[in-house]
Amino acid sequence: MRSTIKLCLTLLVVLLIAGQSFFTSPVSSQTRSTAVKALVGGTLIDGYGSKPIRNSVVIIEGERIKAVGQVGSLAVPPGAEVISTEGMSVLPGLWDMHVHLMINGHSDYAHWDKTYPPQMEKVIMPASAKQLLMAGVTSARDLGAPLEASIAVRDRIRKGEIPGPTLYVSGPFIQHEPYPGTDYVRWGVKGVDDARAKVRKLADAGVDVIKLIDQDQMTMEEVQAVVDEAHKRRLPVVAHSHRPEEIRRGLLVGVDCFEHTGLATAPEYPADVIVAIRERTAKMSLGPLFWTPTVQGLLNYEYVRDNPEQLDDPSWQVGLPQSIVDDIKASLKNPGQLSYYQITPLRRPTLNRKIHQLLESGVVLLIGTDSGIPMNFHSQTTWRELDAWVNSFGIDPMVALRAATYWPSVAMKVSDKYGTVSEGKYADIIAVRGDVLRHINSLQNVDVVIKHGRRWK
Repeated sequence: MRSTIKLCLTLLVVLLIAGQSFFTSPVSSQTRSTAVKALVGGTLIDGYGSKPIRNSVVIIEGERIKAVGQVGSLAVPPGAEVISTEGMSVLPGLWDMHVHLMINGHSDYAHWDKTYPPQMEKVIMPASAKQLLMAGVTSARDLGAPLEASIAVRDRIRKGEIPGPTLYVSGPFIQHEPYPGTDYVRWGVKGVDDARAKVRKLADAGVDVIKLIDQDQMTMEEVQAVVDEAHKRRLPVVAHSHRPEEIRRGLLVGVDCFEHTGLATAPEYPADVIVAIRERTAKMSLGPLFWTPTVQGLLNYEYVRDNPEQLDDPSWQVGLPQSIVDDIKASLKNPGQLSYYQITPLRRPTLNRKIHQLLESGVVLLIGTDSGIPMNFHSQTTWRELDAWVNSFGIDPMVALRAATYWPSVAMKVSDKYGTVSEGKYADIIAVRGDVLRHINSLQNVDVVIKHGRRWK
């Protein structure tokens, strides 16, 4: 009898172990079984801007790219997981250099700031991050969110606890005075000592970049103090460029990257601003002057207003509870009445000229989208920015793609690890059916997403 009971217990243990193995989640079992992967057959756009590689082979070992070559010259290691990319464009994972994980397209900022801060770290920002990753964005710069939440979400992604792009975060904005009800995400500056103290607090918390806005409302001494203290801590400074005086001051104090193309409805940037930009870009010893124009929201507003089907796209709802989804939808019920965009029809015609003024002045443009602002969802904006550059402004597709891959990695000083599909770098790779150099908008449906060697899609 005892032997029978012992035998039954042994069988039960065996079955439990087998069941544990059988019911392991697909992600974890995939991670264990695919230490070596091979992407085979697609056309590789490596991020450097050179001629695409036909019939490419990319070998991934663990988190890194082991080798890059072509079918017939680079052998696939025995036992590797082969991922066919036949008929696809293969390219580095995209970067979005201006996102706001703390917002998800809601049109009423006052309501959002009052209602959702308690849910930002655990719900809203992780949902935004996942949406970006599923859209092929494997690295992103988050420019404006609560400090503790920014650091926590960034670090959880880096530890592999939640899905999302590799994040570079600024935490709160630094400006002259916070807008009403936004102290939790906007820090005002009162004098030079306070400016330095605010930057030190952000740096000590571990941010990756300092975000400066409304610098035309600060004293020049305060603006200089922000930039000097940030650079002392080896942190880049990004600054708004909505108004010409913001640009003038930013250039004088040495900011590293400007954001946006301006709130003004003037047809072009003033002549003295362009002269100052050219003088700065001519100083090669300082490195490139970067600029993130964030045009797609302005360019596409009137189309979305009149053709609002994309507002029902379920991709922007991923990870959000139904109550928040319903709240966002209700806020967008009348897209033609949103105060946020009332001046946009006057600004939109100026975009083409301003973009080409910047290009002609020698700045290095970066892909960034302001994703999260009203009607601009994290799952949709990055490909729309690329599409706007190519199909509205006539920018060469390879130039646009480098602005979403190689150049952001240079701007964030991580080009030794990211930005191109090349040996030794992290395996951040996406693949999409068709030729993205001919049809850039095919990036709206990314077929394969690999980040740090792990396949997410």
